[in-house]
Amino acid sequence: MTHSISGGRRRIFLRGVVPAIAAAGIGATGLVGCSGGADTAGHDAKAANVKVAEKGLTSRDTTSAQGGAAALKLKTTTGEFGTKAAASADFPTWGTRWVVHQSADTGSPSVGMLNKDAPGQDRITADYQVNTGKKVCEDGACSTYMAHITGPVSGFVTVVAVDIPQDSLPGVPVQNGGGEPPKPPQTGGTRAEALQRAATWLTANNGGRVPYSQAQVWKDGYRQDCSGYVSMALGLQAPGPNTVGLTGSGITKPIALNDLRPGDLLIDASGNNNTRHVVMFEKWNDAAHTSYTSYEQRGDFGTDHTTRRYGLEPGSEYQPYRPLKFTD
Repeated sequence: MTHSISGGRRRIFLRGVVPAIAAAGIGATGLVGCSGGADTAGHDAKAANVKVAEKGLTSRDTTSAQGGAAALKLKTTTGEFGTKAAASADFPTWGTRWVVHQSADTGSPSVGMLNKDAPGQDRITADYQVNTGKKVCEDGACSTYMAHITGPVSGFVTVVAVDIPQDSLPGVPVQNGGGEPPKPPQTGGTRAEALQRAATWLTANNGGRVPYSQAQVWKDGYRQDCSGYVSMALGLQAPGPNTVGLTGSGITKPIALNDLRPGDLLIDASGNNNTRHVVMFEKWNDAAHTSYTSYEQRGDFGTDHTTRRYGLEPGSEYQPYRPLKFTD
């Protein structure tokens, strides 16, 4: 492919290689995080059925990624930010190689590369873009946008990689509405602040709950799955670590079940992104500790604030953790 050198185009010289940030031995889906379930009754099963309840009925993943592929067939894209033209979904890339990232964050792991030397990999198909608020520059061209692409590799790539004169993709919907990049929640340090942030997603979607997705990020920059939601509530760096990452010694520490306090977490970090899950504990519902109220982001539903028994059954894979950030 030959790059234009006319004044109307900002890309003039072939760009260098953007370093790949890869997670060795870990697949993309394993890094994305968790899924919740649509069936709440499963966690009231007897101990003999705990494994089935927690890994089956209550841990189904959604198929939100399919919606993006379907949207490409339309001349307009309708969603929470209204209907916008999506006529220009196919774009040429610029340079030799570009990293395709797991999430809308140039610091997230690589899920593939765009390589102009490989057939079909000199163009991308994008269904939406995100204004991350973090500027990426290459050869004098800069952009704060990252595009979610569905081909030839599925993931996010900086718009600087695209051979266009604009800083954002023309005609492609912007996930956060195209305004100023959203400010992350104040990190705070108290349990009450974390619970207040958790409650915001119950009404953040025009008065309704934030929909669940392992692939998309919400207006505040956080991934719309359970670990992204908890990361938002804790004020961690967006888009948030995955469920396994939340058990890291730099974020949480294990505690005893009966020591749970508001803002603590119950985490099932075993299995894959279809079985892992995390909820934020709010309060015990009775003195006997037979159930509790929690906040969670669960598949096929979205943000929820309800009674749970995760971790209370014998043999449960849910373990209690305390965020280190709390000052009370």
